[in-house]
Amino acid sequence: MPEGCFRLRVNGHENAVTAPADTPLLTVLRNDLGLNGPKYGCGAGQCGACTVLLDGKAARACVVRVDVAAHHAITTLEGLAPAGALDPVQQAFVTAQAAQCGYCLNGMVMTLRAFLTAVPNPDETALREALRYNLCRCGTHVEIMQAACLAAGLPATVLTGLAPPHDRVPLPGENP
Repeated sequence: MPEGCFRLRVNGHENAVTAPADTPLLTVLRNDLGLNGPKYGCGAGQCGACTVLLDGKAARACVVRVDVAAHHAITTLEGLAPAGALDPVQQAFVTAQAAQCGYCLNGMVMTLRAFLTAVPNPDETALREALRYNLCRCGTHVEIMQAACLAAGLPATVLTGLAPPHDRVPLPGENP
């Protein structure tokens, strides 16, 4: 497919990129624009590591073509904190220490941001469903759900059926 010039509005800034129309948005974001928040995971839209927001809705950048993305406002992980202050979802992940290797966090944060924008007062079940298709391979699920609860304004101790690990530092307001 011949190359074309596409105008992408990414994190509030206009960018001109030249690429074949069927180039994955993820490739353009990482290789042309130097944005490394979205990660290459599976390349098939299955794991969520590449999640970005298109007009505020979560989308898998590895399967969105650049010609399609050119018609939407794109927000990456870097765009959630443009003035340096963390987005409340990002802050919740820091507070809950919800990272091990960190590879899945871009997708978790971006998916949760889109979900909480659409559903500002979810319960734990809704949070679990929202993050259901984002994969974490190193097993940080308890802390990720604690972060999701904190971001949603729920106490992190609301988690049902999950025993916190014994070596975890208690969250602010939790009893050790």
